[in-house]
Amino acid sequence: MSKIIAISNQKGGTGKTTTTVNLGIGLANEGKKVLLIDFDAQGSLTQSLGYPNPDELSVTISTLMEKTVNEQPVAKDEGILHHAESVDFIPANIELSGMETALVNIMSRERVLKNYLSQVKDNYDYVLIDCTPSLGMLTVNALTAANEVIIPVQSHFLPAKGLEQLLGTIAKVKRQINPQLKINGILLTMVDSRTNFAKDISQLIRNTYGNNIKVFKTEIPLSIKAAEISAVGKSIYSYAKNGKVAEAYRKLTKEVLEDGKQRNKHKSEIIR
Repeated sequence: MSKIIAISNQKGGTGKTTTTVNLGIGLANEGKKVLLIDFDAQGSLTQSLGYPNPDELSVTISTLMEKTVNEQPVAKDEGILHHAESVDFIPANIELSGMETALVNIMSRERVLKNYLSQVKDNYDYVLIDCTPSLGMLTVNALTAANEVIIPVQSHFLPAKGLEQLLGTIAKVKRQINPQLKINGILLTMVDSRTNFAKDISQLIRNTYGNNIKVFKTEIPLSIKAAEISAVGKSIYSYAKNGKVAEAYRKLTKEVLEDGKQRNKHKSEIIR
């Protein structure tokens, strides 16, 4: 059974795309079949995976969603690209902005991505969705399609403060549309461990949310290498495999896999 994880935060610059790429390829390195979905009209994930001009691509996630809305058949593997580091991905470009506008007038508009993914998800162990930095209809589509959410949070005061709005949206989607939705965890990113301020923010988030929401033990350190990888179309494992960011994403991958094992064990005990 595939697991669909939305990587979401309405704030920009929190490490959503970097996390999607490196968690996805980390899972592939552990033998999992992984599909990444660029769900941001800026095409950051697409560029990070080696396509610097996403607007030149003829088939993107918006194409596939439009076909789904119009009940047109989607060919096997249509629009799915393959990356050298053993993940598949579906690109996005500026056309996704038009799709978000069009969704307003579509029946069951919150479920368009979910309906598309129902056709392909069984081919994968994990589907990771790199969400747009907003709380609009695209993010609602991602949360409706997902089983779980990972929330990357930059270890600064204002991004941490903005968590409440996102948590409210997740709770509303869970109540009204997707009762199976769970928060996998809050992930602290761009952590400068040399400063007491970053340590204080980390502790603040753990104290504020840790009793009700998992906060990953792994923290992603601040590093210029992590910023550079989007320009070279590679993961951190290929670009700087022995660095601290690569090691952090390996640890995060292990945490996500272990969490999956625990949930599956719990489900099997309930069934028995």
